[in-house]
Amino acid sequence: MPQLTPQVSEVLEKALALSTQERGLIIDRLIESLDDEPADEGVEAAWSEEIKRRVEEIQSGKVEMIPGEEVGRRLARLSNGKK
Repeated sequence: MPQLTPQVSEVLEKALALSTQERGLIIDRLIESLDDEPADEGVEAAWSEEIKRRVEEIQSGKVEMIPGEEVGRRLARLSNGKK
């Protein structure tokens, strides 16, 4: 793991002293700043095609949606060692 520079350590120390809400706002802004860079060529088009394909599979009945509650129950069973 890379070493923290003194500047980064100072910023981190100050950030950790903030409230949970304030830290959340900083996290949100930092994540947004990562998205400021231009996307790799073709990425947007590829995701658009993938989304279109998945929607068509749902609409045609090729795949079946699973309600979020059911997914949660299944995950809970798996984490408890059950199938």
